Amino acid sequence: MTDSFGAKSTLEIGDATVDIFRLDALPNQAQIKRLPFSLKILLENLLRCEDGTTVTHDDIEALINWDPTASSSNEIAFRPARVLLQDFTGVPAIVDLAAMRDAMQQLDGDPDRINPLIPAELVIDHSVQVDHFGSNDAARLNSDIEFERNQERYSFLKWGQLAFQNFKVVPPDTGIVHQVNLEYLARVVFASAEGERVIAYPDTVVGTDSHTTMINGLGVLGWGVGGIEAEAAMLGQPISMLVPKVVGFRLTGELPEGATATDMVLMVTEMLRQHGVVGKFIEFFGDGSQHLSLANRATIANMAPEYGATCGIFPVDHETLNYMRLSGRDKQDIQLVETYMRVQGMFFEPDDDAISYSETLSLDLAEVEPSLAGPHRPQDRIALKSAKSSYQDASKHLISERKIDTKGSIETQINNKQVAINNGAVVIAAITSCTNTSNPSVMLGAGLVAKKAIERGLHVKPWVKTSLAPGSRVVTNYLEKSGLMKPLDQLGFNIVGYGCTTCIGNSGPLPDAVSKAIKEGNLVVASVLSGNRNFEGRVHSEVRMNYLASPPLVVAYALAGTMDIDLYNDPLGEDDEGQPVFLKDVWPAQAELEAEISANVTRSQFEDTYQDVFSGDSHWNSLVAEKSTRYPWQKDSTYVRNPPYFEGITSRPENPAAIRDARVLALLGDSVTTDHISPAGSIMANSPAGRYLVSQGVALSDFNSYGARRGNHEVMMRGTFANIRLRNRLAPGTEGGVTRHLPDGEEMSIYDAAMKYRQENVPLIILAGKEYGTGSSRDWAAKGPRLLGVKAVIAESYERIHRSNLIGMGMLPLEYLPGENANSLGLTGSERFEIDSLEQCDGKTIRIRALDDHSGNNIEFTARIRIDTPQEFEYYNHGGILHYVLRQLAV
Repeated sequence: MTDSFGAKSTLEIGDATVDIFRLDALPNQAQIKRLPFSLKILLENLLRCEDGTTVTHDDIEALINWDPTASSSNEIAFRPARVLLQDFTGVPAIVDLAAMRDAMQQLDGDPDRINPLIPAELVIDHSVQVDHFGSNDAARLNSDIEFERNQERYSFLKWGQLAFQNFKVVPPDTGIVHQVNLEYLARVVFASAEGERVIAYPDTVVGTDSHTTMINGLGVLGWGVGGIEAEAAMLGQPISMLVPKVVGFRLTGELPEGATATDMVLMVTEMLRQHGVVGKFIEFFGDGSQHLSLANRATIANMAPEYGATCGIFPVDHETLNYMRLSGRDKQDIQLVETYMRVQGMFFEPDDDAISYSETLSLDLAEVEPSLAGPHRPQDRIALKSAKSSYQDASKHLISERKIDTKGSIETQINNKQVAINNGAVVIAAITSCTNTSNPSVMLGAGLVAKKAIERGLHVKPWVKTSLAPGSRVVTNYLEKSGLMKPLDQLGFNIVGYGCTTCIGNSGPLPDAVSKAIKEGNLVVASVLSGNRNFEGRVHSEVRMNYLASPPLVVAYALAGTMDIDLYNDPLGEDDEGQPVFLKDVWPAQAELEAEISANVTRSQFEDTYQDVFSGDSHWNSLVAEKSTRYPWQKDSTYVRNPPYFEGITSRPENPAAIRDARVLALLGDSVTTDHISPAGSIMANSPAGRYLVSQGVALSDFNSYGARRGNHEVMMRGTFANIRLRNRLAPGTEGGVTRHLPDGEEMSIYDAAMKYRQENVPLIILAGKEYGTGSSRDWAAKGPRLLGVKAVIAESYERIHRSNLIGMGMLPLEYLPGENANSLGLTGSERFEIDSLEQCDGKTIRIRALDDHSGNNIEFTARIRIDTPQEFEYYNHGGILHYVLRQLAV
């Protein structure tokens, strides 16, 4: 490294000496002191990684002199300390690395050069499904099914752990990746051996899950990236990014009685979405932040993707150190964190008002009130007092808009009782997801609501599918220690497993009687979950309305059994004497909750949970994986297949040509999420993916989910754009993965049309509206369209990661000029499109022609090229980021 500023020095930590790159060695200290905490971390990263090529002296000076009010055009090369993976996105990432080893062999290179150069840690948490619920055996039974379904995938991951250096796997049934990261994997400050020396630097992380931002609550800078970008980072490639604007979010006051961390984060999400923070860093500060536990901070940080920011960070302070002590971190590591952060001017003190932000927002925590969000987006907050009327309005609108011919109510028999299931019935009540299920305040709160409900003789309605999926085994420990697991079990909130479950669509089948009633009556039913995503079609294919809520409210709605209720004024039910029981009668007081936390959450619980975290149970240890440099692909595998990305790769790239005579595969509206694009959830028997699996001899009962089959491109490309709620305007009146093949106009599945276009050598494009590509499931939202033959996307705006992933897979992201869109330009999607090559344009805008063969009308317009950095141009010209990396390593 260059070290042109002479910043390398040493730091004494007890009896040890470490090397550091000191920020106080840099010029213009007054300016550096005004930098936000997150930018100081980026500054140290540049300083330590200065090499004169990817990071220059001028890059460092530009960040020192950061202008908070300016829209930055300064590109920097960020090198994270580590990469975090989960199994849905991690399996295809390791599949790609295995495929790159084969491709390296084709290029006469050394396959062993394809190897993570920085720590990569994968937590298996996305595969457990709620097949069994409402019994003490549910977790064991679901685990048995999980291993039976995923044996091949898990064996592949064990192979990867043996084959690749710097790669570790946390086995299933441990916890949700983000909570395991928070409780154990995060270092806060790294101490890394380099030869005989040890160098200390801030822990930074990129993850293949959007909610990697949860770690921001611990003061660790990190965010979600696509699997493609994460693979490149593992292989030593810097992440190219523009220096962001940083929005300061001042918190004052304290949460009022009755308000939870979930209510707080829903209000924060609403505020930041309204303000507009896409592509920006959020930094929380103020006296109010000092009243928030680390778990509450992590809850806010977790939801950064929902409010649209790159990250939402709380600087390191005394609460960070307290949490490290609680979670079993080593005393010397805690000393390193405090000493290092203070020396670098990164330790937050409440009275520090010297920071400059691009913009500032403020929230008095005393204004937070009980809330939900829904029925389709996490940013659509609803005050609990308005939830009934909001549901009624949304239900009427949905029925009218979708022309749903609903009977409104169906009689059915459940557990030998005749019951009526009505529109608005809550059929899923799930305490699930990384956001809430490891926050003691809301988890013990849910337990207290259950306890008080049992004492008053209340029961969950028989049509509600209940589940509890803790974020880690620590939660089980303190629920059992407090005695609150028992009332949760009595209400049917038995533990179903340790993983994301319902929040990612692994809610499992509804009971037959409930499913039959919904179909017979065409009922509009709901789910209530303590998750972070409630997009259409995500939670369950039979559930049209989905609401996010705190775990205590999830229990309350399970007791009520309907969204058509005013929880402030309508009773949850009646006690044994026929007296009404209201929510206020079972809601715990804040003092009661704090006493439970103080008495039952201990350091020893963390130490016991994580003492042997990589070992796994008998299921995991029974898996067989051979040790070999290259993976022995199985041609008949329906889980792990060698992807075709590198077929015919040459040592030198050919710059992408102009796109001629392209057809529109899909014409889409606003807010099309990666859940709409990428295969997710269950695989339907009559879908292209289902027909493929049947042709491979897979029984319907063994289909598993799209997420579990992400290592098989044949399944995934057939499930791309196949979401049951996708609305393609090219095929009006349809819902799902349907399009029209042009010019004949024949209606067919998007996959079948793409294959027909491939036979005809016709390139494809996508037309879309605003916020194209929000959400998770990101790698296959780019890989799938690429394999279908999509060459370019033209949208009004993009979500940050999806735009970069399109480039990472060799597709061209284009953006309509401000004020323009498909409608304003008169585009119908039936045209033939011609798009100039990048060599024919100025690098910022590009000319597009839409040719209508029927009317003879030709529409010519200009679009912005959303390749934002020179490094991204390199990736695009190579046909994708993996091709670029492969060629660099093959030299």
